[in-house]
Amino acid sequence: MTDQPTQTGRIIISVDAMGGDSGPAVVVAGIAKSADKNPKIGFILHGQEQELRKLVAKRRVLDGRVVFRDCPDVVTMEDKPSQVVRSGKNTSMWSALEAVRAGEAHGAVSCGNTGALMAMSMLRLRKLPGVNRPAIAILWPSRNPHGFNVMLDVGADVRADAKDLLQYALMGASYARNGMALSRPRIGLLNVGTEEHKGRAELKEAHAMISDFADQANFEFVGFVEGSDIPGDKADVIVTDGFTGNVAIKTGEGTANLIGDLLREAFKYSPLSRLASILAITSLNRLKKRIDPRRVNGGVFLGLNGTVVKSHGGADATGVSAAVKLAFTLAESGFAEKLAARVASTAALAQDAAHSVSQSE
Repeated sequence: MTDQPTQTGRIIISVDAMGGDSGPAVVVAGIAKSADKNPKIGFILHGQEQELRKLVAKRRVLDGRVVFRDCPDVVTMEDKPSQVVRSGKNTSMWSALEAVRAGEAHGAVSCGNTGALMAMSMLRLRKLPGVNRPAIAILWPSRNPHGFNVMLDVGADVRADAKDLLQYALMGASYARNGMALSRPRIGLLNVGTEEHKGRAELKEAHAMISDFADQANFEFVGFVEGSDIPGDKADVIVTDGFTGNVAIKTGEGTANLIGDLLREAFKYSPLSRLASILAITSLNRLKKRIDPRRVNGGVFLGLNGTVVKSHGGADATGVSAAVKLAFTLAESGFAEKLAARVASTAALAQDAAHSVSQSE
């Protein structure tokens, strides 16, 4: 069935209902949470229609808010991106991206295979003119007043030269403005030290290029930052290559899980510690909410002709709802159009900057 959206005035989010580890029931529960909180949102739901209709029928808040796209196939976590690109036209992931490409939806959300989603997004939505490598940006809990820092790239591409890092800085600044309402975000370039003489040649070149662009792109460049600054308050946007960024987020997730396990063990140690945990329950719940990864679930693919949010494969309903909220916020702000304009206006200038740096060496 190929229903057409009739949700006039709503921002439509295209959702791949089949890609997550927990199946479509969790995805439908997540979009129901979003619909309950936000009357301005509607959905195009992609997957096995008969199953999805039964799940949606149980959620009264979704009445009149969902359009279905029947897709017989599913992209699994084991599928290779190259294979999916060749033979994935009947999958829910492909269909979700097609809705954005056709202008039926303002953004797409998927819990599916990250590599396949990026490869398919590049194929169907294409890169913005002037973008060499798209990036995945995530929100990282931090000491900043707004609570989070933007970090990119965290895995779209393991490589990045100086011009790529400059583009990441420009895209990250635009994301921070539209996703976090920061009028003049602070950009930091991740390195092994803060001194300008440290790091690989491409980092030093990127440092000079980003510094040259700071004023005209309306951001503050704080220079090199270290790993300890990722959750800190020195910068709002942390720029790095995909290999380093992915290692960092996986390390952060593992450390957060370890701390949680150690706290639970500590409070079970004795009757007195169990009593202490009861007395501290309010503070512990506040801490849990503050660092809960579900609240910021969603990596945004930057540098494409459309907004795509990658939700964690194991996300629960709260996590799916958070990813949908992020896609909605970006769509409502006109982020995709603003980013395209920003990239287009700076592409030629970036080439000039790279040329002037190479000439001075």
